[in-house]
Amino acid sequence: MEREEKRGRMVPVLEAAALSGVTRTERRDAAGSRRKILGAARRLFKDRGVDEVSMHEVGRAAGVGQGTLYRRFEHKGALCSALLAEQIEDFYEETWERVEAEDKPALARLGWFLDRLAGFNERNADLLGAIRDAAGGERRGEMYRNPFYGWLRATVVALLRRAEEGGEIQRALDLECAADMFLAALNIDLYLYQRRERGMSRGRVVAALGSMLDGMRGPGR
Repeated sequence: MEREEKRGRMVPVLEAAALSGVTRTERRDAAGSRRKILGAARRLFKDRGVDEVSMHEVGRAAGVGQGTLYRRFEHKGALCSALLAEQIEDFYEETWERVEAEDKPALARLGWFLDRLAGFNERNADLLGAIRDAAGGERRGEMYRNPFYGWLRATVVALLRRAEEGGEIQRALDLECAADMFLAALNIDLYLYQRRERGMSRGRVVAALGSMLDGMRGPGR
């Protein structure tokens, strides 16, 4: 029951994002095609890596025509988003209780949340990278309009607001802007550049974010 209630709170993020490419009135045959496509993509991505697999190969492995494939998933980024949906739910389950814990300082909860988001990046780097690669042209802003990002942003804003109300933050801040700035530090492109090209550890990246949070604290905190 408790898990169902938590999932109920997450439904708008999972559903409105069209992460699974499903409509409420999806026909049984369409749902079957979708399952075949996701299963084939999951196998191919695991065996060869996300970047090495084309949409054509996914459709062929799933035994569906290209028209069916692209009706279900407009581009590779949409397909990867569908595969990411389960990981998003797990991430929500992992973080919700800790984020909502009123007995912990809000900035401490925010630091922990950002660390968990860095871990989410680590586990899903290839899928996130493919989603980002697909966000060109008119789709450039999709990653920010996606309800998953909206939930992340709302969580950061809420924790910053609680920190402000609790006197943890030293001076007035534009909390809406600050939330985007913290999340920008964990944008998958920058994160992978720091990790893979600059050789920075996850711990180093998270510690830098923690230092930024420490700089916001009021005297004696």
